[in-house]
Amino acid sequence: MGLQPEQVGPSEFARPEHAGDLTPFIKLLLRGRTLTFDQARSAFGEIMTGSSHHAELGAFLALLAQRLPTVDELAGAATVMRDFAQRLSTSIDPARILDTAGTGGAPKTFNVSTLAAVIAAAGGIHVAKHGNRSRTGRGSAEVLEALGVSIDASAAVQRKCLEEAKVAFCFAPIHHPAARHAMPVRKTLGFPTIFNLLGPLTNPARARRQAIGVYDRSYVLLIANVLRELGAVRALVYHGLDGLDEMTTGASTLVAEVVSDAQGGQVRQYETTPEELGIVRTNPMSISPSTLADAADLFIAVLESRAHICARDMALANAAAALVAGGAAENLRDGVATARRLIESGAAKERLAELVRVSNSECTQ
Repeated sequence: MGLQPEQVGPSEFARPEHAGDLTPFIKLLLRGRTLTFDQARSAFGEIMTGSSHHAELGAFLALLAQRLPTVDELAGAATVMRDFAQRLSTSIDPARILDTAGTGGAPKTFNVSTLAAVIAAAGGIHVAKHGNRSRTGRGSAEVLEALGVSIDASAAVQRKCLEEAKVAFCFAPIHHPAARHAMPVRKTLGFPTIFNLLGPLTNPARARRQAIGVYDRSYVLLIANVLRELGAVRALVYHGLDGLDEMTTGASTLVAEVVSDAQGGQVRQYETTPEELGIVRTNPMSISPSTLADAADLFIAVLESRAHICARDMALANAAAALVAGGAAENLRDGVATARRLIESGAAKERLAELVRVSNSECTQ
């Protein structure tokens, strides 16, 4: 690992290093230090092999959770997860691929980021939607499955979805098998860990365009800077100031926008209001579905232009962020107008139907 254990406490607690040993990194964190990019890579490399002791892993994750991770810590960990991932290889340049996965962890409304993915695909963007099942039972995987999408389709079918339907669902457990080693510890801890931030940074198709909602405003600029370090072409990271991990209709939204350039990328942070986007200020928590069936019905209602104005405008705002990140809109207000046309024309609903068809094509071959 290239780390020498540091003395913390009496010498009787000293012991030799072992496979998967996280103690040298824990000692650094106990001393109030942060990990360098290479140290983060080493630590997460041990975790991904499955050889780390659960007690050490719990201590390591808890210490990291006491503060904001650094750009180096997140970028180093994300690089390791990308290395261990089962990559989705396609004929499409990753610089043209968009993901709309967010961190989760905020009060739930409905499947806004998944709707944004479908609408963006209708706008001509290739979208590799990275997602998982949710503790609520109404996450992106569950809702798409309820709508007829084969969420555990093979890599070959996922590739076909991305190339033909312009949108694919990348089920996280399929693409990140090594992450299972940390899951028992994450479930027992009962609070968000660095892994909640890593999911959106580890798209299996290596998407270099992203629209990411985060559950705390303190992560907005941080994640944007990590994306810049990881080579994002265009990205929007945002947090609704009413507490949502979405572009919100209920308050202003804090946004950090990443644009690549010859110097490696620039990050610009700003706030925007519903009124500036051309949508109505409403309470998004008034439309939180209570069952999976309700969530699926609301998804279709939005695509059929018959949803409540609040659900419609939440979808428009978040689709706008996806369209800007994907290069199909100049700014958020234009993105809202484009998303509205894509819904009203039926193009977005057609994209969903095509995703359902192609994702199940393996069954008929």
